[in-house]
Amino acid sequence: MEKKLIYKMLRQCFQQYDHEASEEDYEKLYKQVVEEAKEAQVALYELINDVVYEYLTN
Repeated sequence: MEKKLIYKMLRQCFQQYDHEASEEDYEKLYKQVVEEAKEAQVALYELINDVVYEYLTN
């Protein structure tokens, strides 16, 4: 998957929650999105929203 696209989508999702993450967190979340995208049958934006929400609530 396109890394820049996923990073951009992650940043936009964090902006919704008025939160900023470190580059290390973005890399960790990127890897999680790529891994889950292999198994999941959902749209990429839904997966990213789920991953960011889980990150913020834990």
